[in-house]
Amino acid sequence: MSGLAAALPSVNAGLNALSALLLLAGWRAIRAGDRERHRRRMLAAVACSALFLAGYLTRFALTGVHRFPGTGALRAAYLALLASHTVLAALVPPLVLAALWLALRGRFERHRRLARVTFPVWLYVSVTGVLVYVMLYHVAPRAQ
Repeated sequence: MSGLAAALPSVNAGLNALSALLLLAGWRAIRAGDRERHRRRMLAAVACSALFLAGYLTRFALTGVHRFPGTGALRAAYLALLASHTVLAALVPPLVLAALWLALRGRFERHRRLARVTFPVWLYVSVTGVLVYVMLYHVAPRAQ
């Protein structure tokens, strides 16, 4: 595997983790009533997620599908996690773009209603993305 292809999984996991942290920081900011800090954190989370998506698609184009090498219960747990992550990950971009569009247009009541659904889904996808990485690149190779 080339240097870029070898580095991308770790970089992508880092972007997912940073996105999750920024989402939590943005949530805390809006709970505290600090709209400007919320806006900055959420825009940063969008940027991290966009960079992740670009990195993921690049990694996929360079190396294709990576099969989980583990077996038994570990494989079943990985596949269950991956399935929920994948299904919800497909929902995140349109949800995030819609919430962002509403906020940028000042339609805060609709933004707030949509964000109540978008936030937990996006956070789950970001966190499970890191877990998928850990299981695929660190746990399964050691279980062999």
